[in-house]
Amino acid sequence: MADSRVAIVTGGTRGIGKAISVALKNAGHKVAANYGGNDEAAKAFTVETGIAAYKWDVGDFKACQNGVTLVTKDLGPVDIVVNNAGITRDATMHKMGFEQWQEVINTNLGACFNMCRAVIDSMRHRGFGRIVNIGSINGQAGQYGQVNYAAAKSGIHGFTKALAQEGAGKNITVNAIAPGYVDTDMVRAVPPPVLEKIIARIPVGRLGRAEDIARGVMFLVADDADFITGSTMSINGGQHMY
Repeated sequence: MADSRVAIVTGGTRGIGKAISVALKNAGHKVAANYGGNDEAAKAFTVETGIAAYKWDVGDFKACQNGVTLVTKDLGPVDIVVNNAGITRDATMHKMGFEQWQEVINTNLGACFNMCRAVIDSMRHRGFGRIVNIGSINGQAGQYGQVNYAAAKSGIHGFTKALAQEGAGKNITVNAIAPGYVDTDMVRAVPPPVLEKIIARIPVGRLGRAEDIARGVMFLVADDADFITGSTMSINGGQHMY
């Protein structure tokens, strides 16, 4: 087995993030699952999985610095970062307020900068890093009523390519995963008639599972995945081929 690594998963206590956290732990890594607000869910997650949950706002630069410092103190220097935290504040442009725009940009895209900035110096010094940023099919194809979300997720794909070039010489790989529609709380909030239409457009005939995304993450964070960087892995059941 590869060496045990220290990993942070943002938004790591529910949905896709929970599946990623569990997969990393099962592979022998030491995992810190970040979360933003749901204390009850975080406690239940830790009881169920044995993975420590750390609360901070990934949209806050200083909070990320402090959070990484705490995880480093508790578990050791951070080797793996999975930037998974994300929110939606859907509205069409003519009805979207500035706060709806800014909250999504800060949490979904700004957090990638905040977290990567907090770990990059240590990764460069130690000559190892694995960063996986969770984008979206809607960052690739766009989506009605989601100019904020689509812009943030599309920005993640560009961020990934640029940082990959900077990290390559230091054995730091930076990749993205673009999930399609996955069976999570966020997707379950979609009205059933709309969800039926979405599923009808997925060639494999089902929603994704959180574990489908976690398998992609595990492939990209492996020690021997050092020749894969700057890529975006689409995991969407064939709904959008990019």
